[in-house]
Amino acid sequence: MKRRKTMKTITINNQSFDIDVEEDMPLLWFLRDRLEITGTKFGCGSGLCGACTVHVDGVATRSCIMPIGTLAGKSITTIEGLSENGDHPLQKAWLENNVPQCGYCQAGQIMNAASFLATNKEPSDNDIDQAMQGNICRCGTYQRIKKAIKSAAYDLAKEA
Repeated sequence: MKRRKTMKTITINNQSFDIDVEEDMPLLWFLRDRLEITGTKFGCGSGLCGACTVHVDGVATRSCIMPIGTLAGKSITTIEGLSENGDHPLQKAWLENNVPQCGYCQAGQIMNAASFLATNKEPSDNDIDQAMQGNICRCGTYQRIKKAIKSAAYDLAKEA
C-alpha cells in the first residue's frame, strides 16, 4: 500500500516550507534529508534518547518519531533557529561550562533545556533532573549540563 503524500505547509526556523513528502516521514528526516538542516541528530530512532529534540510550537518534541503529516500549520524550531547568532543564554552557558565532550547529544539537550526554562524560570536541581532525564549523554556530562542550565536560568532572569 502506497503512503499518501500531502501538500501542507509548516514553519521551520521562521521560514515556511511545503510538506511534499509522505505523511509518515519523521520530522527528523524531513529536516536532515529534505532541508539539509543537520544540527538535529539521529540517536535511537525511538524517541528515547533525546538527541533529535526540537521545539514544536515551543514544546520539546522528539523529531525521530514525529510524523511530518501531523505538523501542518505548526512552528518548528531547531538548534539552528534557537538564536540567530548562536548566542542564546543556554548556548553561551554550554560553552562557559565546557559541557560538550563528543557533542552528539548537545543540540537535543539544549533544545529540551530551552523549552524547560521557558516554563520554569527558577529551577531547582531536582526540577532540572526531572526535566532532562529523557535526554541521554553518552559522555556523562550531566553535572556540567545542570550547571549550565542554572547559569542560563540566571542570565535569562537578568534579561527579563
